Amino acid sequence: MKPSYLHFHGFTREPFGADIEIANILETHQVRAVTDRFDYAVRLGALGLVTGEVGSGKSTALRFALSRLHPSEYRPLWITASSGSILEFYRQLTSELEVETNTFSRAVLLRIIRGQVLDLATKAKQKPVLVIDEASLLRIAVYAELHTITQFEGDSKPYLPVILVGQNNLIDLLGYRTSIPLASRVVARYHLQGITRKDMDDYLQHHLKIAGIPRQLFSDAAVTAIQQGSGGLLRRANHLARGALVAAAHEKTQLVSAEHVRMASTELI
Repeated sequence: MKPSYLHFHGFTREPFGADIEIANILETHQVRAVTDRFDYAVRLGALGLVTGEVGSGKSTALRFALSRLHPSEYRPLWITASSGSILEFYRQLTSELEVETNTFSRAVLLRIIRGQVLDLATKAKQKPVLVIDEASLLRIAVYAELHTITQFEGDSKPYLPVILVGQNNLIDLLGYRTSIPLASRVVARYHLQGITRKDMDDYLQHHLKIAGIPRQLFSDAAVTAIQQGSGGLLRRANHLARGALVAAAHEKTQLVSAEHVRMASTELI
């Protein structure tokens, strides 16, 4: 049985969910901007940066960009970073490369990674693309060594493009002297900001439509309240919109008001 608010409003699926299919991602100017820079960095085999506040849509934009890569030509490698050592990072990457190893030697792990990347690029004829999500969590010591996995044939073969994704302090981390070898490889970067009031209206309508509602359920005041209450950040906007729909259904009204958004905000941190 559907939750009462889904039944009341007539939704065919949960609205404003994080599990949105690639085909349903709204291609905003920010998504296109990320994709353009992603494509450029991948084509050059270089380093790209995507930054933004928590919940600004970084991972969603990267999922969209990755989906455009032909699977026969590219091998995406997605790592969610941690605050661990370079050894832990190497072990994450070998796992993503589907290599089983029990070694805890940095030198051996690096040799395995470089060998796998080289085989993909020269034998399988697939270009690996490494996306490091939450890269702002990485230690400075990791940034000091990270460039070594991209060096092939005297640094003349760009076999491994890397996309770093993280919060605003990612730029600061790359500004350290020890990070210069990695930072010097950056060819493109983009910072996702909160979306505007107009874009919020389009965003809400888009997500209502893919959940089975072809009309706008949010009043103008409610759209404004969601945009202001979320700062234009998509994750918080999703929570506010869904909570406001629940509040409206509880009051048995189809039109969501600014008061419903305010009620939803009291449930969030």
